[in-house]
Amino acid sequence: MLTLADMVEALTGARPHRALPVITEAVVDSRQVIPGALFIALPGQRTDGHTFVEDAFSRGAACALVQRQPDGNHPVIDLRAGAAAVSFVNGLPLHEGPLCLLVEDCLQAMQRIARFWRRKLEVKVIGVTGSVGKSTTKELVADVLSQRYTTLKNPGNLNNEIGLPLTLLSLSEGHQRAVLEMGFYLPGEIAFLCDLALPSIGVVTNIGTVHAERAGDQETIARGKAELLEALPAEGVAILNYDDPLVRQMAQKTRARVLFYGLDPAADLWADEVEGLGLEGIRFRLHYAGEIVYLRVPLIGRHSVHTALRAAAVGLVDDLSWQEILGGMRTGTTHLRLMAVRTPQGALLLDDTYNASPESTLAALNLLEELEGRKIAVLGDMLELGRYEQSGHEMVGIRASEVVDMLVSVGERGKMIATAAFQAGLPAAQIVQLENIQQVTDLLRQRLLSGDVVLIKGSHGMRMDRIVTALESQP
Repeated sequence: MLTLADMVEALTGARPHRALPVITEAVVDSRQVIPGALFIALPGQRTDGHTFVEDAFSRGAACALVQRQPDGNHPVIDLRAGAAAVSFVNGLPLHEGPLCLLVEDCLQAMQRIARFWRRKLEVKVIGVTGSVGKSTTKELVADVLSQRYTTLKNPGNLNNEIGLPLTLLSLSEGHQRAVLEMGFYLPGEIAFLCDLALPSIGVVTNIGTVHAERAGDQETIARGKAELLEALPAEGVAILNYDDPLVRQMAQKTRARVLFYGLDPAADLWADEVEGLGLEGIRFRLHYAGEIVYLRVPLIGRHSVHTALRAAAVGLVDDLSWQEILGGMRTGTTHLRLMAVRTPQGALLLDDTYNASPESTLAALNLLEELEGRKIAVLGDMLELGRYEQSGHEMVGIRASEVVDMLVSVGERGKMIATAAFQAGLPAAQIVQLENIQQVTDLLRQRLLSGDVVLIKGSHGMRMDRIVTALESQP
């Protein structure tokens, strides 16, 4: 495991000659501290981690990474002094309590330590990126690889310049694989994450419009995602979505071997006879290298076949047997962001409120279409679409008109969905346009019946999860 000596060496270039404590965990939130942890006092826009150094120490932190002198009388090692700091460390009585490690910049220091630590370990890293489906793919890939290997994955969506280094600091000599989701906002970010993590297998899900407000157009997003493939070594493998033209073209961006997956028989690994089983999962037939395998997996919605294909592809290139791959898919612990809950009246709520893009909302509407009952879609603003804002909302509205018995739009951008649905043929009597969450909650309390199926989806900033919470607890 990571030790204080490793941290000192990473930041100074010299290694203390004395034995130093093991770091049990690295955290940026003092509430998550466990005994022996490293607390990283990141300064932020809303709060400064230095305010919580004493709280971290009271919870058992062994040391804190700081960029200014904190309150308290704890020993401070000035790692800005370079090799001179090592002499100080060698003579310091460590039994006196926790230490503060003083650096120029806490975030950069954390990243340097993560980069150093990753290079000390013999672990194969699988990088996952794309516009939609990254987290579910990461989870299922980890489930599959865990059938044979000791596997680490980044928890939740810790996929950026803070979360990914924190995950790397959790690696130990016992880990054989690490599955790391890599997020993207601007060009250069994934290249930086790859320099930290050194992936040898790269998976790209698709190229959509999410984050287009910051990144620009889909071509710019594609170039940013392709940084994962450019970082792969020649002996690595790029696993690409053949059904997405922008992803398919990325094969030209890598020196690694390419494995295409998709629904097209031209792909190396492809599926057909895809059948949605509602909330019971999906069934399909898989083709690879002349073999045909029949699968039924607990992934919701026909679109999830691509997630299964990605996980199978990683298993295949990492020499897992079909038995191991299928075992990981069927018995894994993958947590889907879409949750199905019942109201006291017996209506089924499809809670997909974590976030929304045109692509993910269309997939959710496709799932709604598979289910029995009166179909209601509550759709809110999709944020950060940039130049695709109008077309993205209109695309969703058109699809909603083909699926729903009742459409409830929420917010200013939601009106674009409602207008497009009406123009596509959904009667005005089946469309309700509302401004806020409370109005939606009041409406559904009045109108929901037993047997209704309600999709609730919008960007995280819309806080549409409050609708689900209110309806679940309705007396």
